[in-house]
Amino acid sequence: MIRATTRLSSPIVAGLDPRPGLLSTAEEDASHGSFRARARAYEEWGRRVLDGLVDVVPAVKIQIAFYECLGLPGVRAYARTVRAARERGLLVIGDVKRGDIGTTAEAYAEAHLDAPARSIGADVDAVTLNPYLGRDALDPFLQRCRDDGRGAFALVRTSNPSAPQIQDLVADGRPVHEHVAALVDGWGAELRGEEGYSSLGAVVGATYPRELLELRGRHPHLLVLVPGYGAQGGTAEDVARALDDRGAGLLVASSRGILRAYRESADAGRDPTEGIRAAARAMRDDIRAAFEASRA
Repeated sequence: MIRATTRLSSPIVAGLDPRPGLLSTAEEDASHGSFRARARAYEEWGRRVLDGLVDVVPAVKIQIAFYECLGLPGVRAYARTVRAARERGLLVIGDVKRGDIGTTAEAYAEAHLDAPARSIGADVDAVTLNPYLGRDALDPFLQRCRDDGRGAFALVRTSNPSAPQIQDLVADGRPVHEHVAALVDGWGAELRGEEGYSSLGAVVGATYPRELLELRGRHPHLLVLVPGYGAQGGTAEDVARALDDRGAGLLVASSRGILRAYRESADAGRDPTEGIRAAARAMRDDIRAAFEASRA
C-alpha cells in the first residue's frame, strides 16, 4: 500500500458506506422495498463511485455492515463491489472489525481472507480487526498475512467520541491505547516489508491529532489507517504532521466528505462520477498542501 500511495502522491482511502443521504435521490427511490432491490442499488452505486476514484486514490475501505444488514443479497453485493474495485486497480480494505478467539477467529479469517471463490471477502487486500481480546483474536489473520501477503489494521485509538472511556484508562502509568499500540507493533515486527512498514498496521483517528502524532513517532513501522477526516472533524493539518518524509505512512480515510459530492452532483443533474473525482482530488490536494507547509 505504501508503494501505491507514493505512486499517486495520495495517502487517501475513500470509504464506501452506502446509506440514505449518500446515494442519489433516484437511487434511493429505486432501493425501496426488498433487500434485493437495495443490494442492487448499492452495487450499481458502488461501481459509479469506484469509476470516479480511479487514479486519484490508491485504496478504498468498504464497510461491510451496510451490506450485511441486507442479508444474503447484501453480502453478494459486498463481494461484487470488492471485485469491482480490484478490477479497477484499487486496493481494498474490508472494514469488518472482527475480533474473537479460537475456532471462531479462524472462521472469521477464512471468511474474509481466504480464496475468493469460497469467501465473503472476495480477495480483499486487508481487513480491520479488534485486538482488545488479545493476540488470540489476531493470530489466524496474521498467519494469512505471512502466507499470502495480506494486511490488517488493528484498532488502537479510534475516532469516536466515547473512545477515551476505555482507551484512555491508565495502566502502569500509560493510557491503554499506548499499550495496545506497542503490542500491535511487536506482533507485526516479523511482517515488515521493504518499505519499512508492517503488514499489521494500526487504526488511529484523525479526531485525536496529538495521539496520532505521538503514536506515529513511537511506532514508525506501523502503517496507520486514519478515520475521522472531514465530517468527523479531522483536518488536513491534523494528519499532515504525522506523514513520514515521503508523505506516506498514513492512509487517511474519508467517507461522507467524498460521497456527499456524488449525491449533490447527481441531484443537480451533473455526472456524479465527476463529482466524486473532484471531491477526492480536493482532499488529496489539501493534504499535499498541508504536508508541504508542515515541512517548510
